[in-house]
Amino acid sequence: MARLSREFYNQDTVEAARQLLGKVLVRRLDGEFLAGRITETEAYIGRCDKACHAYNYRKTARTATLYKPPGHAYIYLIYGMYHCLNFVTEPENEPAAVLIRGLSPLAGLETMRRLRYGDKPLTPYREKNFLNGPGKVCRALSLTKAENGLDLTGETLFV
Repeated sequence: MARLSREFYNQDTVEAARQLLGKVLVRRLDGEFLAGRITETEAYIGRCDKACHAYNYRKTARTATLYKPPGHAYIYLIYGMYHCLNFVTEPENEPAAVLIRGLSPLAGLETMRRLRYGDKPLTPYREKNFLNGPGKVCRALSLTKAENGLDLTGETLFV
């Protein structure tokens, strides 16, 4: 399985969101690979989307990652408790990103389960709702603001 190149991310955000569906997101955590197939995405385009943190080219410390070259992870905290993973798209200084809304687990299930639920068992309800939200994805992959800005073409987090 080949990793996506920086050129992949340097495209129209809506098209990137479509093309990411079905791709495998991999997180290397303490030498273990955690992986899931991307099942849901959402596009945010700063120049015209009022829901984007960088709408109308708003630049703050929080949104600085959106202005990086394409192929970087933009991770932020919402509601003071949930992290969200986005992939920066389009050319550098053109703030846009794809939110990863859901995954289907492929590898590292036990570690992801422990990160999501602690010592609690994976019941049918928990299994159904395991990675069906952006905060759940980040918790299961142990992604926080500390990983904001990671290069998606690197070794730690990639598609």
